[in-house]
This record gives sequence, C-alpha cells and structure tokens, in this order.
Amino acid sequence: MIVGIMHFTDRIGEGIGQPRFDSVGGEELMHVQPGVTIALGRLSPESPGTLYISNRRVIWLSDTDRDKGYAVDFLSISLHAVSRDPETYPSPCIYTQIEVEDAKDDEFEGLDAECPDETYLSKITEMRLVPHDPNQLDTLFDIFCQCVELNPEPLEGDDEENSWIFGEDFSDDGDQPEWHLSEDLANPIGQVNGNPDLAHSVLHLQINDQRFEDAEEMEDANHN
Repeated sequence: MIVGIMHFTDRIGEGIGQPRFDSVGGEELMHVQPGVTIALGRLSPESPGTLYISNRRVIWLSDTDRDKGYAVDFLSISLHAVSRDPETYPSPCIYTQIEVEDAKDDEFEGLDAECPDETYLSKITEMRLVPHDPNQLDTLFDIFCQCVELNPEPLEGDDEENSWIFGEDFSDDGDQPEWHLSEDLANPIGQVNGNPDLAHSVLHLQINDQRFEDAEEMEDANHN
C-alpha cells in the first residue's frame, strides 16, 4: 500500500519533544540531524527543524511548532540522491521522489497549499531535505541507503518488477537522464526478498533537478 507523505504529531517528552517510535513493531532510531529545512513539492520551505531517521521512515519535526511535522515510509521513497546544483535548487540537499497513487497536476486544484491536509500531502511526489551544514549530506545519504536496504519493496508476483531505481539503470547512452556520479561512493543496496542475486549498487548521485521537475515526465522517459 502506497501511503506517501503524512502529517506527524505524535511526540513525547517535554518542550518540543521527540517522535514516538513503534518500538513494539521493531522500529529503531538510526540517526538524528538537527537544523534541517524541509521542502515538500511546490510548497514553500518550512523553518528549520530536526530530522529523525528510523529503520522504517523519515520524520521531520518543527523546532518551533509541536503540532507540525511530516513523515514518510522508506517504502514510499522511490529515489533518493544528493543535489548540489545551485541552478536547479538554491541549497545543497537530499532530493527524494515519493511514490503516490497516480497523482495529477489538476488534482491539486481546489486544495489549500497554505494549510495542506492529508489529501494534499498524499499527492506530493518530491521532498527536499536541506541541512544547515551541507557537509552532512554524505552522512544522510549513507543512512538513507542503509534504511532502503532494510525495507525492500515486497513483490506481489513473479512477473512484477521492483520499482527501486538503481545506479546501473542509468547511463549516458541513448535518451537516459544525465547524472553526475561520484566514482568512489557506491553503496550496496537492493537485496529483495532475501535474494542476493537481485542486489544492485546505488551510486551517490548529484542530480540535475531539471530532469525531475515533473516526476511524471521522468517516469514516462524511463518507460521509453
């Protein structure tokens, strides 16, 4: 089931609090990164908050508003990469694409972008995480890779294709998107259903976000 981005307000502790994790269900905290701005789709970036990464999901909490926070499961993240191109986004960030249920641009009509509800959030296909310290991008990317490996996408049948986007799927040949690849930062990932033969290597990507301004266009291009 594709869930996408959701509001998250389940905090514990005094003051601004911390997220409550599903420890009974095996959820464990992997990394905490303070001073992170989140930008969801076409919405304006939020004020800096704290990023919590568990082995199941990514949670961002506002540092000033206890009732403001967002979460997305790793199973809903179809691509993650490092973007450092100032022409496509003004700040270095972790760029992610979120898998949703066939969202279309006209479905945003009539929805309030200033106060996005669950319906609006469920249609957002892009998320950017902007750390105050850009030097933390490599660490965040590595944590994402580890957590993706812990959350292989379940296959419904033998004929189904896994939808994770792996490094070897991209090349400079033909009509494939242009990628700037870091030669020394390959991360093993993609073991599906315990089958090591399906393991692939996801490379540390510095993407040209112009290729991803419209997630649907990218998806069509990959099918072609």
